[in-house]
Amino acid sequence: MPIPTPPQLPREMVLRYTDVAEGRIRTRVLGRRQEGVPPVVVVQGMTVSDYLLPACAALGSWTEVHLLDLPGYAGSGEPTRRLDVRGYAETVVHWLEAVGLDRVVVAGHSSGTQVAAWAGVLDPGRVAAVALASPTVDPRLRSLPKLLFYWRLDARAPSPGLEANHAPEWKRAGPRGVVHLLRVHVADRLEDQVARLSVPMLALRAEEDRLTTDRWMEELVAVAKDGEWVKVPGAHAFVWLYPQAWSAPLRRLAERVG
Repeated sequence: MPIPTPPQLPREMVLRYTDVAEGRIRTRVLGRRQEGVPPVVVVQGMTVSDYLLPACAALGSWTEVHLLDLPGYAGSGEPTRRLDVRGYAETVVHWLEAVGLDRVVVAGHSSGTQVAAWAGVLDPGRVAAVALASPTVDPRLRSLPKLLFYWRLDARAPSPGLEANHAPEWKRAGPRGVVHLLRVHVADRLEDQVARLSVPMLALRAEEDRLTTDRWMEELVAVAKDGEWVKVPGAHAFVWLYPQAWSAPLRRLAERVG
């Protein structure tokens, strides 16, 4: 199977900064609001955000999309307090309140899935559904040595352009920022939040993802009140090489709750 070429970054987007209790939040807005279809708020992955722009542009073909950077990472300001996963989700909720958005789909990729699930638990009035793309952390990898080992295995999958895209945001986060995120996310149990969700949940697993398993997806769906999962092509960061892969499943979810 031929390796896809690096995706094109979108040429047009709206850049916004919003002050909330946890700090100054950068969002990038793509697409336009559509009647009967809720906006999608995408939460960045582990310290990085730019790699999600092509996948957000794919969603922007049918709704308004907000790519949100968490305090201390990517383009957002420094946090006003030390945050764990729940604290990052409180940031998302406070941002939704500040910008006046409600009935949105909150989608996270990788570590962003844990933040997205918490946001759905904390504010089901504003969060109409939650999407978990390459969810973490699989209980079988819930230690730093195991997680890092399987992350390196997954990184062997060809992803032209991905590391170069990540480099500036890795530099901004620094070793301390990376270690902090790893620790708080390993300590967080995604399945606990999924079980508490009162809104629909969609999980997406890439078929070559070394950090997740079909079994993990089945377990998440089993504890959810209203959950399903679908398989997509690629490795853990499938949204980079296959930016269209999550568009149709997310559109079905958005139209369902819209």
